[in-house]
Amino acid sequence: MRQFTLVCDDRQARRVERLATRYDLTEREVLRQLLDLGLDSLDPDEETEREREGGPARGD
Repeated sequence: MRQFTLVCDDRQARRVERLATRYDLTEREVLRQLLDLGLDSLDPDEETEREREGGPARGD
């Protein structure tokens, strides 16, 4: 397992806090779910191609 650090501006942090409160989740869980949703929205063919090339995912 790898760990990453995420830095958010105040507006983004408040949005994460509101989601956590609304759905009775931790902020960490909200961020994990948002990351999963974002990765799931990538084109599977593009992701595979980039992984083969050893490059970063889209937007990195």
